[in-house]
Amino acid sequence: MNFTKIKLFAPVLLGAILGFLYYNIIGCRGSCAITSSPVNSTLYGSLIGLILTDWKKIKLLFTNRENEKC
Repeated sequence: MNFTKIKLFAPVLLGAILGFLYYNIIGCRGSCAITSSPVNSTLYGSLIGLILTDWKKIKLLFTNRENEKC
């Protein structure tokens, strides 16, 4: 895996880490749907990171790779 792919998927990993840290530092214990569970909080953080990912660059990265194989 080259540096370009790592750089493009880093927001998802960073979001997951920040979601877990949010659970540990701020999260409530019981009634909150997202922050009451470390799994929910981590998944929510990675979803936010996925939304913030630059989709145009990811699309170009994978379409260029498919064109090289032909």
